[in-house]
Amino acid sequence: MARIAGVDLPRNKRIEIALTYIYGIGLPRAQEILTHTGINKNTKIIDLTDNEIVQLRTILDAKYEIEGDLRRMEAMNIKRLMEINSYKGKRHRLGLPLRGQRTRTNARTRRGSKKTMANKKKAPKK
Repeated sequence: MARIAGVDLPRNKRIEIALTYIYGIGLPRAQEILTHTGINKNTKIIDLTDNEIVQLRTILDAKYEIEGDLRRMEAMNIKRLMEINSYKGKRHRLGLPLRGQRTRTNARTRRGSKKTMANKKKAPKK
């Protein structure tokens, strides 16, 4: 099993797909990395040589922000927005959607599960 950037890549997948398990690498970036290194995109992780793994590690370390560094950078950007009291920062702090979505209904992902209201009037019985 190849370990790149602190992530264990799945053994039986093609290298092109396996690289997307690393945070910050999607399919287009994985294809770009493979063309730069000259590794065939249909190669499986099991078939990689040690030299190719080292080559991948060096390119990822030198050229791209991935995994912990990228997560840290995103967290710092969000924290900065909160500190300067921007609209997006306030929405982050309140746990509401940032980009103008409606919140009267929907927005369950961001707001969490429904909370029942105490003493809410029920529909009158007939």
